[in-house]
Amino acid sequence: MAEPDQKQENIKLPAVNVPSVLTKPDFATILGLVFTFGMIIGAIFYNPSEAQFFNVPSLLIVLLGTITATCTSYNGEELMGSIKVIASAAVRPVRDFPSLAKSMVDLAVIARKKGLLSLSNYEKQTKNEPFLNYAMRLVVDGYNEEDLKRILQLQIDKEEESHKRAASILRRGSEIAPAMGLIGTLIGLVQMLADLDNPDAIGPSMAIALLTTFYGAILGTIIMAPLAAKLEKNADDDVTAKMMTLRTVQSMLKHENPRNLEMMINSLLPPSKRIMYFK
Repeated sequence: MAEPDQKQENIKLPAVNVPSVLTKPDFATILGLVFTFGMIIGAIFYNPSEAQFFNVPSLLIVLLGTITATCTSYNGEELMGSIKVIASAAVRPVRDFPSLAKSMVDLAVIARKKGLLSLSNYEKQTKNEPFLNYAMRLVVDGYNEEDLKRILQLQIDKEEESHKRAASILRRGSEIAPAMGLIGTLIGLVQMLADLDNPDAIGPSMAIALLTTFYGAILGTIIMAPLAAKLEKNADDDVTAKMMTLRTVQSMLKHENPRNLEMMINSLLPPSKRIMYFK
């Protein structure tokens, strides 16, 4: 009986190297905001005039009105749970999807050659991807496919829901901001019409009234809507990585050929990030 064991020990196993998830400033978002505001400021000062583009009451109506009206649409728990996600809109998690996919197939090859319990030796290598590390521990602990799928899918759904809710809050704010700008304009127009006896004040009053519409358009169109789209993109990348993990552990528990896993993982990735593990 010693000879088969010796052969088993001599099986060459792939080296697992799960890449780290890097959090980097999203320069596309930052530069986009900088250049957009730069163009607006440039347009304001290109033709110098006596017009004043800063008005505190107009700014407060738009900012505070947008925040309070948006908060009215959600409960406190939803808002508190989304603050951290919204705050991370200017940064993004960067994953090396081809390397991550290769590492998952490596683990599937190891599980097929050495058995599922051998995955316990690779806990350190999978710590760079916490969800993968957690899934591997569930496999080693002996969870069956049905229970494991239910546990992991529930976590994926909750994480996706958290990101989507944060994006929906920003989307709601982007809809409210222009409306608050219009409300501020109407307030200014009412005040202007009430002071028609003073013709010299009509022009400046009209300019101040229109500033709230200006602020609302900037806040909703330039800031909140793009950040919502950015959060949705980050959520999609995160869900893709977790779905790759789910497909990997399901393949392991079904004792499938790792070639099938390669095809399943590639089906989740865009063409530019697909791998060719088996040549």
